[in-house]
Amino acid sequence: MSYYAGDYDIAVIGAGHAGCEAGLAAARLGMKTLVFSISLEAIANMPCNPHIGGSSKGHLVREIDALGGEMGKNIDKTMIQIKMLNTSKGPAVHSLRAQADRKKYHIEMKHTLEKQENLYLKQAEIVDIKVENNKVVGIETAVGAIYGVKAVIVATGTYLKGKIFMGEFSQESGPDGVAAANKLSESLKKIGVDLVRFKTGTPARINKRSIDFSKMEIQKGDEDIVPFSFEDEIKDLKQVDCYLTYTNEKTHKIIKENLHRSPLYAGKIEGTGPRYCPSIEDKVVRFSDKPRHQAFVEPVGLDTDEMYIQGLSSSLPEDVQIALYRTIPGLENAEFTRSAYAIEYDCIDPSNLKLSLEYKTIEGLFMAGQTNGTSGYEEAACQGLIAGINAVQKIKGKEPVILDRTQGYIGVLIDDIVTKGTNEPYRMMTSRAEYRLLLRQDNADLRLTEIGHQVGLISEERYQKFLKKKENIKKEIERLKKTIVKPTQEVNKLLVEHGTSELTTGTKMAELLKRTELDYEKLAPIDENRPKLTLQEKEEVEIQVKYEGYIKMQEEQVEKFKKLENKILSENIDYEKINGLSLEARQKLNKFKPHSIGQASRISGVSPADISVLLIYLQMNKNINKE
Repeated sequence: MSYYAGDYDIAVIGAGHAGCEAGLAAARLGMKTLVFSISLEAIANMPCNPHIGGSSKGHLVREIDALGGEMGKNIDKTMIQIKMLNTSKGPAVHSLRAQADRKKYHIEMKHTLEKQENLYLKQAEIVDIKVENNKVVGIETAVGAIYGVKAVIVATGTYLKGKIFMGEFSQESGPDGVAAANKLSESLKKIGVDLVRFKTGTPARINKRSIDFSKMEIQKGDEDIVPFSFEDEIKDLKQVDCYLTYTNEKTHKIIKENLHRSPLYAGKIEGTGPRYCPSIEDKVVRFSDKPRHQAFVEPVGLDTDEMYIQGLSSSLPEDVQIALYRTIPGLENAEFTRSAYAIEYDCIDPSNLKLSLEYKTIEGLFMAGQTNGTSGYEEAACQGLIAGINAVQKIKGKEPVILDRTQGYIGVLIDDIVTKGTNEPYRMMTSRAEYRLLLRQDNADLRLTEIGHQVGLISEERYQKFLKKKENIKKEIERLKKTIVKPTQEVNKLLVEHGTSELTTGTKMAELLKRTELDYEKLAPIDENRPKLTLQEKEEVEIQVKYEGYIKMQEEQVEKFKKLENKILSENIDYEKINGLSLEARQKLNKFKPHSIGQASRISGVSPADISVLLIYLQMNKNINKE
């Protein structure tokens, strides 16, 4: 029997990394918010690698923090090792990566949800989303509780009709043996949501006592700790070591001899897997010329002896997994605590979403995370944050918050999946961001804090500190551009010491800073009037001065981009009636209903000639949004 359990503003289905951000954002913005999880022990779970950040993903976490999200703060509380990646390259690709204490990460995030005003955390399986006149009105749990709601955010991750595969063995299950959500898929289909099938996988966990670390390369964390959150300061962190080892010919031989037992190669798995995070059997088949592949051995937490073996995800049978793992240096006596597995699950075609992450044909239905065909904790969290914000904006009758490709990696990710769709789990990469010199992780706060404050997720106190930081950076850059350095003996001595040419005439301090051999700190002895700045402020000053020319070039490209992005297209346009468009363009434009000329230009099948037709159409109808 069903019963009416009350009225709420927003319901979030799922409490993984997307659901946590969505629920917290909605509640913090004043909405009476329900957050459901099939198991409260699965909140913010890390069923795959217990780490946050990494190449391009670190950018996403910094952007989440700048907008007022939680992920950066939670990893700062629970990290057990941190490294800055890609430091040998330019600042555009520098990315933080932290190993988390998996259980502590879950506990801290769960407690954050429990303490949050306006947020009601419940363990339940949602089996039905109720829609009237193409508008969300309620949800129902498996035990018959019906809640009236104004908006729903679906953030089901890999739980939606989840199915685990390990060789010939398979069973319906979510990650880590938690029950799958088996009934919601039918409800989504019933209300007109198209579903597709994807798959992902995870490696085995191994007891630390059975590993010989002497045969592996040690991977230490950074001595100088840089936190993810712009608000945090971490002074004392006891860091644990990670390790690197490699597969070899014996490993590959075992895999090749047992491919017929892989459910992927036997055709038992229907879902499409991630290209950029393949299983070890995929790697061996696709890169058959490579004699070895990396395997990182990483701790799962401080209070456990489980070690995670990154790079060896597999769906092979357990006996084959054990045999292949034991061919690897240091893992000869490996004792499994959890076997590797593949998981197949339902998700949606994200091209059916608006840029706000609302489903195009159902008002008040928002989607976030792996539900949208993406992979990764960070990709999920940023979508959850945007979906949470926009569900609130919808209820308040305000315009949605839409980040474009020039504002953040979040904007790139959402634009990519909505405009192009994805036929495999989408992973964020720096190469996807064409304006990446402007979208650095160091300046995420300068790019997005203003938006977070306008929305209401950045406190006034934090905003004032941000404005002070912004002003300090601006003033210091201006001072460096005005300060003349004379060719004194002291100055030239310092320049020679750092391997750069002496001065023969007065030179601006900013010009000296642009030299590759010099940095802000090295110039301190000959710069008496410099103000006291924080490490973040110094870093920002140095980057903006050193890369000034490149930054200006990218800003000019952005100006051209913005001109097309600011030409808004109405959702009510019938492209079939626009003469001059190609047949394919009419079909694609009517399907996608692009937000702007810029977005239309990125849709596959819409040619430059079609864009010209649209520009003429807008001019004739005087619908151009003037800059």
